[in-house]
Amino acid sequence: MASSPDSPTTSSREMTAAVLLLRLFLGLRAFLAGLEKFESGGNYSFEIYYRNMARMATGITGASFLPLWATKTFAFSLGYLLMLLGTAVLLGLKPRISLTVMGLMWVGLSFGLMAVQENEGVAWLGVYVGLNAAALVLLRHNRFALWSDRT
Repeated sequence: MASSPDSPTTSSREMTAAVLLLRLFLGLRAFLAGLEKFESGGNYSFEIYYRNMARMATGITGASFLPLWATKTFAFSLGYLLMLLGTAVLLGLKPRISLTVMGLMWVGLSFGLMAVQENEGVAWLGVYVGLNAAALVLLRHNRFALWSDRT
């Protein structure tokens, strides 16, 4: 049965646009969140990155039950992961895999913030997890990917 122009069904073009918008937002958000970890006072460097991440790991360990070795391991890889996953999602490089890993990363960040009872940060990350889940659900409408998950 064909749908009329006033039908509430969503067209394939609209679904494609929706997944593209989600990919753009999530990819940019992750990439820029990773990049900002290298910044202090308008300067960017690896030295700044490792200083910032060591401070973050020490703060989380000091305010929670998480051991320093675990928080440092996560923190020192975080900026690189954010920029890598952000780029992969933006370009559509294996989007199902990159969105799934990105979602797990948001959950991992949430866990750290839950451990220090930083509820506002947890709420924002929960929004990202929800957007990630929506993007995964809509991936069958993904028409713009450099390296699709389809074989």
